[in-house]
Amino acid sequence: MGTGTSIGRVRGLGAAKEGTHHWWRQRLTAGSNFLLMAWFIFSLTRLTGFDYASIRLWMESAWVAVPLLLLVTSVFYHFRLGLQVVIEDYQHNESRVVFLVLLNLYTLAVYATAVFSILKVAFGAAS
Repeated sequence: MGTGTSIGRVRGLGAAKEGTHHWWRQRLTAGSNFLLMAWFIFSLTRLTGFDYASIRLWMESAWVAVPLLLLVTSVFYHFRLGLQVVIEDYQHNESRVVFLVLLNLYTLAVYATAVFSILKVAFGAAS
């Protein structure tokens, strides 16, 4: 077995030698999603009320804002990794690059909005 033809290597056909690293990052984010989601659900069940004032007061604590930021970071990174695999596996023409760029832009935009929202509440900005 050889390493393939030189034109195959130029076109990107064949192993990119990144599969194990990608797989490992996806498993780590899945584990952190599980732990952080368990904290989130447990933390919500301990609240006395679910009105706006109670949730806002709860989110203003650094002990809540930091894990929420970690949760959002882990979920969106896991989301991007998973959809990247789907795009790479099932999109075989040149539009794959366009879809990957759109995926990255969408993920970054929604992630930035979530982080901004958490920080805005955590720092006590008036609504």
